[in-house]
Amino acid sequence: MGLADRDYLRDASRHGAASGRGLRGPGWSVTTWLIVICASVFVLDGFLPPSRVVVEVEVVDDDPKYRDLRPESFSKEPWGDSRFEERDVLLKDTDTVVYREKSELVPRLRKYLQFTTSQALIYYSPSTGLEGGQVWRFVGFQFLHANLTHLLFNMLGLFFFGPVVERYLGRKRFLAFYLLCGVCGALLYLLLNAGGVLASGLFGPDFRIPGLLFHNPWTPLVGASAGVFGVLMAGAFLSPNATVLVFFVLPMRLVTLAYALVAVALFTILMEGRNAGGEAAHLGGAIAGYYFIRRPHHLHGFFDLLGRADPTSSTFRSGRATTRPSDQREVDRILEKIGREGLGGLTERERRTLRNASRGR
Repeated sequence: MGLADRDYLRDASRHGAASGRGLRGPGWSVTTWLIVICASVFVLDGFLPPSRVVVEVEVVDDDPKYRDLRPESFSKEPWGDSRFEERDVLLKDTDTVVYREKSELVPRLRKYLQFTTSQALIYYSPSTGLEGGQVWRFVGFQFLHANLTHLLFNMLGLFFFGPVVERYLGRKRFLAFYLLCGVCGALLYLLLNAGGVLASGLFGPDFRIPGLLFHNPWTPLVGASAGVFGVLMAGAFLSPNATVLVFFVLPMRLVTLAYALVAVALFTILMEGRNAGGEAAHLGGAIAGYYFIRRPHHLHGFFDLLGRADPTSSTFRSGRATTRPSDQREVDRILEKIGREGLGGLTERERRTLRNASRGR
């Protein structure tokens, strides 16, 4: 019997759907929409012409007198036609090479949506001057994928575990949950990479602190993995004893799989292993998933900036809902029981208490 066939998940589906009527499509769940959007972006990017992005700026002449010059003070050699290119940036009307830019041809949408430490914070390009603060990338990168295998693995994870969490949270709160897990993945990646770059600048390129990311701050982060890891952690909380076939062969409890993947991510970061940056995003998404699935009331009102469109928000109702301390203690007890036994261990009264609390009653 699959997860979706279990009585308590069918029950959660009925109540979850009622709490998310604001996200209507052609009968599709939010999980389905996310999968369709990610696949569509991947296909579309395959048809669009590629675009060139600068992936590193190397200072060749660090004379202080060049630091405050505007982009028009430099002349640039033309780019070539190969995927990876390098060009010199010279002081105009001289042979003095001040910077060296390295670039890569990438899919067009990736150019505008990928997440990098430099673009999220601030950086200087001799071509365009000061840039950064591109906050839309905290969400945009979640819909990009490096290749077909990357896309398939992420979408399989979302397909299997997303419906369980969506039924529990409702459509609106599930979308908020998923996007916040992705944002938190990018934030952890950003903090560890910015810390590594700062430490290298202060103490030299050979200085190392386990856990920091010392790679190029232009290294891109793409993929839905951070959000999927959050969904996986939520699924492990809701149905810890569900059996998952790892690689479609090895049976494992969902909670065991979730924490094993978190341990792999943490080990890879500490050992500066392959794809340590991606694993940092996985870990950030997992931490957010662990937190928000236990505190779903923090997801209320996430879409209120678009108008009071979230029916799960307490502000959607005319009166302000309050929770008495005794009620909150009961909710906490029920959440702890879910952590031990899963949703299947709840009585009908406990399910009703949890539903009422999530609706702000």
